[in-house]
Amino acid sequence: MESQKKRKIKITGTGFYAPDKILTNFDLEKMVDTTDEWIFTRTGIRERRIASEDQATSDLAVEAGKRALKNAGLKVKDIDLIIVATSTPDTIFPSTACWVQKGLRADHIPAFDISVGCTGFLYGLILAEGMILSGINKRILLIGGEILTKVTNWKDRNTCVLFGDAAGAVVLEESDDDSGILSYYWRADGNLGNLLSQPGGGSRIPASVQSIAQDLHYLQMKGNEVFKHAVKCMGEAALEALKSAGLKREDVDYLIPHQANIRIIEATGRRLKIPREKVYSNIHKYGNTSVATIPICLDELHKADKLKKGDVLVLDAFGAGFTWAAVVYRW
Repeated sequence: MESQKKRKIKITGTGFYAPDKILTNFDLEKMVDTTDEWIFTRTGIRERRIASEDQATSDLAVEAGKRALKNAGLKVKDIDLIIVATSTPDTIFPSTACWVQKGLRADHIPAFDISVGCTGFLYGLILAEGMILSGINKRILLIGGEILTKVTNWKDRNTCVLFGDAAGAVVLEESDDDSGILSYYWRADGNLGNLLSQPGGGSRIPASVQSIAQDLHYLQMKGNEVFKHAVKCMGEAALEALKSAGLKREDVDYLIPHQANIRIIEATGRRLKIPREKVYSNIHKYGNTSVATIPICLDELHKADKLKKGDVLVLDAFGAGFTWAAVVYRW
């Protein structure tokens, strides 16, 4: 039995932007004690994109937003809210969304950030549904963007091989057919916050000579613990969301997981018993771009005409917080 939701929101445009500069595993061999084989077998990554010194997250987000609007056949004046999901804001305040609003020249419409780690894009979809179906907004531009390489410790071979920079965007509005969000499941557990964090720079540990010397402004991760909780939580989220939609694993045409690590991606697919050919991955090209990974996957699939009307997608993610979520979507 399928979801009985009568009103839904749907994606009417997709787009993404990644910087031109490519950092390969062979480049990393010259920087830290690692090899292309070591990186690829453990992460599935061959290369990642790196933002230039003068690029901020909002610059990437603006370009992704423009492409999503063009794909939707819309102009900036047609949207009435901007939501930006990011863990690497241009500034602590103002919000990155306000810098994006400036860059798009989307005068006076509301704009705000959400910060829930790599789960941010899915949290944004869920928030957007409430905003649109309540009548507060008509069309929302949702962007997930990161420049993680600027908070990466390039001396730490366990983390510096993982991350890349990019932004992905979607345009959202109320559905006029059967397509759209069918169900979702979202959770958080602050008790696991120390598994993945950037300790320095906030009110807990303000910037100081000591915090800089201790590398507290770089991303820190307990990889083994993150892996364990990620697979468990993503599996739970996907199954619960499918249950809410009245669907089964066999109904899924594509599982689109957060592109954190090929081992996490494959383990999640196995846990859900979804065939490997239905689990989409592009991590080899971009690395882990956090909140941008899922919208990038959607744009690639959409532009390649691999999504057929009626296809059931499971969007699945985990992130710092610890947060996790899944969204079941009918294309």
